Amino acid sequence: MDFEVIFKALGESTRIKIIKLLSIKPMYVCELEGILNISQPRISQHLKILKHATLVEVEKEGQRTIYSLNKDLLYKAQNEFSRFLEAPLNELEDYSEECARMKGVENDPAIAICKACTKIK
Repeated sequence: MDFEVIFKALGESTRIKIIKLLSIKPMYVCELEGILNISQPRISQHLKILKHATLVEVEKEGQRTIYSLNKDLLYKAQNEFSRFLEAPLNELEDYSEECARMKGVENDPAIAICKACTKIK
């Protein structure tokens, strides 16, 4: 799962609002325009980003499009991110360098001094 894409898509307040609204019910762009009081092009741009992150699903109804929340993906992302946070650092494939540096930091005298100075203040 690409957490970076998902979190970037969720990193803007209007998109969070769209996600919340779509959690209530699927909606047309015109409904989102009326509720959020922003233009159709802006709504469409936000939906494009959410769709790219697969957070939003699209269904055509004739010439109109209805958007709905991909709740399964959100729940899966939440569960996978929780497992990611709980996993030991040395078991994460992309974190071998950070794991090694973390061990070095524990014995670094310069960092010990920095931590000591911080505690004094």
